[in-house]
This record gives sequence, C-alpha cells and structure tokens, in this order.
Amino acid sequence: MRGIRAGLIRCSVWLCLMMAGSALADEQRVVIADPFIEMRTGPGSGYPITQIVERGAEAIILKRRTEWFKIRGPRGDEGWAHRDQMQRTLQPSGERVDFPDVDEAAWKDSRWSAGLMAGDFGGATVYTVTGGYRFSKHLTAELNASQILGNFSDGWSASVNVVHSFFPDWRASPFFSIGTGVVRIEPKSTLAQPEDRTDQMAVVGAGVNAYVSRRFVLRAEYKGYVVLSSRNDNEDLDEWKAGFTVFF
Repeated sequence: MRGIRAGLIRCSVWLCLMMAGSALADEQRVVIADPFIEMRTGPGSGYPITQIVERGAEAIILKRRTEWFKIRGPRGDEGWAHRDQMQRTLQPSGERVDFPDVDEAAWKDSRWSAGLMAGDFGGATVYTVTGGYRFSKHLTAELNASQILGNFSDGWSASVNVVHSFFPDWRASPFFSIGTGVVRIEPKSTLAQPEDRTDQMAVVGAGVNAYVSRRFVLRAEYKGYVVLSSRNDNEDLDEWKAGFTVFF
C-alpha cells in the first residue's frame, strides 16, 4: 500500500504541472424565428433581462448549462436564453433546430456538481458531502466535508481537492485526485477523558465517475490519507466510498 501511495504522490507532481484547456462544443449559429428572444445576465429565470434579439437576427450559441444557452447577439452582446425559446430558432439554412433534453452531453459541459457518498474510513463509517467546480475539461476543484462514526471514536474531516479526469468524454471516466485538509477525532471513553485530536492531512485518491441518466452520476473512489500528527507519529488511513452526484 505504501508503494501504491508513493506512486500516486509522484503522479500528483505531474498533475499539478499540467494545464488543460476547457474545450467546449463548437459554436453554432441560429436565426431567431420568434418575434424576439430574451437574453438574461445568467442561466436562470431569476436573472434580469438585459436585452432582446429580434426575429430574423442571427445569434451564436457559446455554451449550454442544462436548460439554458449562452448566446451572442448580432451586436456582440452576450446573455442567456432558455431552451423553450431556443427550440423555436432556425438553422441558417432554414431548417428547425433541435436541442435535446439534459443528457450525457450536458454532463460533459456542466460546471457545478454536488453529491453525497458513504463508505469506510479506517474501519469507521463515513458520510461525505461534496461540491465541485470544473474549471477546465479535465480539472475540477472540489470541497469535501465528512462525518466519521466509529465504535471507539467519532469525528469529522474537511478537505480541498483537485480532480483530474483522464478521459472526460467517456461515459465512465476514471479520475485521480490530490488534496489537503483537516481531520478531528473525538475518542469515546467512560474511564478517562482522552484528548481530542485535530490534525492536518494529505490526500491522494483515484476513482471513476459513471453517467447514469438525466443529472445523476454514480461515483466510486478510493482515497489514501496521511494524517500529519503533532506528535511526530504520522498515521496512514484508507477510505473506500461510493455515492451519487448531480450536475447543474
């Protein structure tokens, strides 16, 4: 196990030096067929309408976020339009445009994700809430918060991780992660009052994200922790867990 962890740490050095571009779908041009299309400042009905694009004008689709499309109008202004209106646009050739429901392609183009996982952390049960932001096609920044429940001690942990997806276009995409955080262990004792511990930790891991349907992704992963104890007695812990994430 130490050899595997050492190999993962060496790979992390390579990962930290990588730079990956965010390859979005090719730009697509459409012609407005409705009397007008409303453009908002963000991908949601709660964002204000800043302008409209009138019938007959041409717009460029820059990217999609679930049911919302970021478009550029004929004057170069950019904004977000809903799929209901975009469905009634035309191709430059005059044919109607079809935009499918949220699917695997939308997952690959999504930016934000959140999830819930459960598993084993060094012999204790662990529940983890995750939140992530994908800032390129391959790289995602994640924040994890975990509750640890054991027979002899409870605790919690929090970590920040960088996740690298090796084949982001695959339906089941393997990934590697590296991060750092803190862990607090609160021993259970009836005879004496043991000292609670809060220590820094280094984290490396690997796993797979597999698209299921709609906005759901199945996730399974292994993580290796090195707890940097203030007693100069570092501790190695293994974690296995699985769960679901949603993207938006």
